[in-house]
Amino acid sequence: MDLRGWLRSKMVLLVLGLLAFACGKKEDGSGPIKIGHFASMTGAQATFGISTDRAIQLAIKERNAKGGVKGRMIEVKTIDDAGKQSEAATAVTRLINDYGAVAILGEVASSLSLAGGPIAQKSKIPMISPSSTNPDVTSIGDYVSRVCFLDDFQGWVVAKFAFENLKAKKAAILYDQAQAYSSALGKFFEQSWKEMGGEITVKAAYTGGNLEISSQLQQLAGSESDVIFLPGYYSDAATIIRKAREQGIKAVFIGGDGWDSEELHKIAGNALDGNYFANHYSPLEDRPEVKNFVEKYRAEYKAEPDGLAALGYDAALLLFDAMDRAKSLAGPDLRDAINSTKNFTGVTGTFSIDAKRNAKKSAVIIEIKDGKQRIAARVEKK
Repeated sequence: MDLRGWLRSKMVLLVLGLLAFACGKKEDGSGPIKIGHFASMTGAQATFGISTDRAIQLAIKERNAKGGVKGRMIEVKTIDDAGKQSEAATAVTRLINDYGAVAILGEVASSLSLAGGPIAQKSKIPMISPSSTNPDVTSIGDYVSRVCFLDDFQGWVVAKFAFENLKAKKAAILYDQAQAYSSALGKFFEQSWKEMGGEITVKAAYTGGNLEISSQLQQLAGSESDVIFLPGYYSDAATIIRKAREQGIKAVFIGGDGWDSEELHKIAGNALDGNYFANHYSPLEDRPEVKNFVEKYRAEYKAEPDGLAALGYDAALLLFDAMDRAKSLAGPDLRDAINSTKNFTGVTGTFSIDAKRNAKKSAVIIEIKDGKQRIAARVEKK
């Protein structure tokens, strides 16, 4: 983006934020408690938004059956941002101004949280991201928090597993230069890999949605890499892996939580076998919180809950817990309650919100074998 374009985008965000701050509806302590959710319900990563939204709806249904929060029912309005940064900023503004949300849940993609977060911050409306892992997300301000681990940890997890468990020594990196998530995760993997004594053979970039990557695949084919780190979203990652196998590339692919989607196997097919990715949880875990959630989600939606669903559920439950503890549902009081969360137990583990409004957690490594997932390892927090 050129300087003029960058300045225009910043001015749009500033104006939207000021409008949200000036015009947002006030919480009057009566009627239903309104929560906003912005998500990619359509577009290339639509399964992310759909899974998260389903889990939020499930959490609200369960909480309302118990009497809601502070004797009031909870309502949620979801706005589709279609995976676009401009739409994400507009969605948060609408949820605050038009709907009167006292809190915002979202987004999954880090780039979209980075677009919508400044609106929530200026409006003094708490925003909890279920699964935006880029470290910059909570740097927006004290009204923005998250319930997922960060990319610096995830990059270290993947590097540690590949180096110690797979005994890999040479790694290539193929990342999506258009996504903050992918770029950051690639950087953190590279840093950890080199610190462990591994060699980076190739570092190449692609642009999500534009997968004319013949030159990148040629680089990978000639690199003699043991593993290829592919920190992209599932729609692109699956296609890349399939193309790589068709061209005879045999190195093990390993990815991050952006791979987690029911569409991954539909796109890549058998090419996925023998590859790995990091995730926030697995429905195969034996913990009671996981078993209970998986059972309820399956019964409600006749589908398997992925990691995005688990994090959406945890984000909603943490918000309800904070509402119970908050002096009021006014922005500053609710923010303080969210940021003081300690030892919260959810589907994705037990965690606290730290001084930077992040959650420190463990991760699981998922192996894909014979078209099915299995837990290859659990890596505890650093």
